[in-house]
Amino acid sequence: MPLSKEELHSFIAEQQPNICQIATYKDGMEAYSDEWNNYRKNDACHVMSVTKSIVALLVGIAIDQNLIENINQPVLSFFPDYKIKRGEKTIQKVTVRHLLTMTAPYKYKYEPWTKICSSEDWTVSALDFLGGRAGLTGEFKYSTLGIHILTGIITKVSGMKTVDFANKYLFEPIGVEIHQNYLAETAEEHKEFTMSKAPKGHIWFCDPQGVGAAGYGLCLSAMDSAKIGQLCLDKGMCNGKQIVSSKWIEEMTEPYQKCGEEYQNMSYGYLWWIPDKKGNNYSAIGNSGNIIYVNTVNNLVIAVTSYFKPTIFDRVDFVQKYIEPIL
Repeated sequence: MPLSKEELHSFIAEQQPNICQIATYKDGMEAYSDEWNNYRKNDACHVMSVTKSIVALLVGIAIDQNLIENINQPVLSFFPDYKIKRGEKTIQKVTVRHLLTMTAPYKYKYEPWTKICSSEDWTVSALDFLGGRAGLTGEFKYSTLGIHILTGIITKVSGMKTVDFANKYLFEPIGVEIHQNYLAETAEEHKEFTMSKAPKGHIWFCDPQGVGAAGYGLCLSAMDSAKIGQLCLDKGMCNGKQIVSSKWIEEMTEPYQKCGEEYQNMSYGYLWWIPDKKGNNYSAIGNSGNIIYVNTVNNLVIAVTSYFKPTIFDRVDFVQKYIEPIL
């Protein structure tokens, strides 16, 4: 027997205490929503790596507008003034596809947070770490900082700040709250942004150039997230308007990389996870249990926002076990 909505509310308060909001759509209609931890329905929460999946949609929109030719375009074609390091032979071959599928090679073992986040231009700093002696191995290497190059590309080709591009071509047309850039002036502010349990404004963490962080930093309500999931379920259509091409949604949610046990043996599309071997559902997943879960068979979207709790990687099992049944 599935839990009632009242039972689910109590169960979450006791067993999943960092959940802030849940919002769902069933057959295109808002079906169920609830809040915890003094969050209101329209409050925003830092959705962490769910940001990556939103960036994938923005890349698709930029391709639809012919701002990006295609995903096989070399990354350096967007940055003709970038000075390649001496002896570097790999960065020249890295394409947008490599960034989207997490198969880009980097010259680091652990993500260089201090180096990149204290720089004036995160895109250039990320480019400095791209490439390396091993060449293009096709190996899955999950990156939060390296893919900042993608928002750098969007900003470059559109002539707009990432947040303005997102507002105009994605958020406003589907009824997601308008967002503002947020720049942390100090390391302490950066840490507070990540660790704080309190509701956030509708902001996108950015670098000093105003380029939105591609790997994290977007703050959304669960209802905002659910609207994005519904857009994907509707193959890029909203209110009779094609926001992003159906071809891109299909490509974006195809499994390209099989990930190991570290990632619960899920597959990876273009910055979206495919937990289901049959490909019937796909998810945007962020640290601490933030998720946009799309079930294409049951015509269902479930979004969960959560404050920072690093022991929780994803909530696919939780969503399938406890939230799906009540819908």
